[in-house]
Amino acid sequence: MKRYSPILLRYKLVLLVTILFITIPVKADGLYLEPSPTQNLEAAALVLNSHSFNTHERSTFTYESQTESIERGLTIVHLQADNKFEFKTFDTYGSKEDVKALLEVITQMKAANAIFAILAHDSAAAQLTGFEKQLSDLGFLQLSTLKGRQAYIMHNINGVITEQVNDNSVSETLSITSSIGSTAIYFPKEVYEFESSIDRYIAHAGGEINGVKSTNSKHALDENYKKGFRNFELDIIETSDGKLVAAHDWNMWARFTDYSGSLPPTHEQFMKQKIYGDYTTLDMDGINAWFKSHPDATLITDKVNDPIAFADAFIDKDRLIMELFSVMAVEKASEHGIHTMISQEPLMAIKGDKVNFLKVNNVKHVAVSRRIIASQKKLMLQLRDAGIKVYVFNVNFDTGKDEQYVYDNELGLVYGMYADKWIAAMQSKN
Repeated sequence: MKRYSPILLRYKLVLLVTILFITIPVKADGLYLEPSPTQNLEAAALVLNSHSFNTHERSTFTYESQTESIERGLTIVHLQADNKFEFKTFDTYGSKEDVKALLEVITQMKAANAIFAILAHDSAAAQLTGFEKQLSDLGFLQLSTLKGRQAYIMHNINGVITEQVNDNSVSETLSITSSIGSTAIYFPKEVYEFESSIDRYIAHAGGEINGVKSTNSKHALDENYKKGFRNFELDIIETSDGKLVAAHDWNMWARFTDYSGSLPPTHEQFMKQKIYGDYTTLDMDGINAWFKSHPDATLITDKVNDPIAFADAFIDKDRLIMELFSVMAVEKASEHGIHTMISQEPLMAIKGDKVNFLKVNNVKHVAVSRRIIASQKKLMLQLRDAGIKVYVFNVNFDTGKDEQYVYDNELGLVYGMYADKWIAAMQSKN
């Protein structure tokens, strides 16, 4: 008969009891309790970060490791079964209609005992004036007295409305331990029809190569041309001796090349370096040589804001679209017949009829962050209906918001995207 030492025997006993405790759930009264198939065995975390206008920080929320940056106004986050969620931002700064829509939704959600949170971003309370009693009657006492530039968080995770207000920021992490069974949808997904076309996709900084983004290298152009891209964005900056070259910025370029000299480098120093030791840098001679040998490719520029000088230096003005960063530069490009893509900042700064300004100046392309399109849907539709092509950047900047996400959820509302990599869905059906 095999004998065990007292210590080993004690260890085996403890192990057996532990296994039994883990595998056989029991109630307090000793009855066996089988886990419900809908019961959340692990707590999910909801992180709310509200920032007022004063902080100049982006408000966000995170649920199940997915982070969403939100726009100006009040955002409702509705938690659903199976750790799913939906959300919508209401522009309570600029629209009384959005306030009315928000009130209608939260009334419905309260009546249905929905689990939800609300958070403010920027100046969220500007249009709440006149709705104080309705908000108070619904139980949102602090929201009813919210000032224009305050941060605000609300949730009813524990079954009661809990609110926090601060002049600058409010953050809270909530553990969702109870089961959420709601499958109700308050914010149906909007789908916009579009036909796939290669010109909807711009290879961002030449496109990704071997998992590396933003190289602006000849190798990136070669690789992504083979994959299917025909529009290529390059960041154009100047060396210390005034030569135009392709690089995102000098600090990034120095990291990519292990360059330790003074910045900016001279043109000669720039050309001696290889990106990650492998990829060839591009000056204007290299850019022109590549586009000459790829006559169906179009260059989209970033960073450079002198349309005449660059257009004169590029091999084919008809295959050039310049993203420009001031109204003056756009007007100058228009006068000289240079194809222009107006950037987000000057677009949003235009007073009055933005579409009319673009038409007058023959601007047929717009570049905006995909982060703003939800709050600027009306403008996006106006541009689309006017035949002006909107391309979104900030793809892959937020968790889960990659090329496939933009393709599935945002194309049609906007025309195209700056993509790091080619995906099968982007293949033209034409």
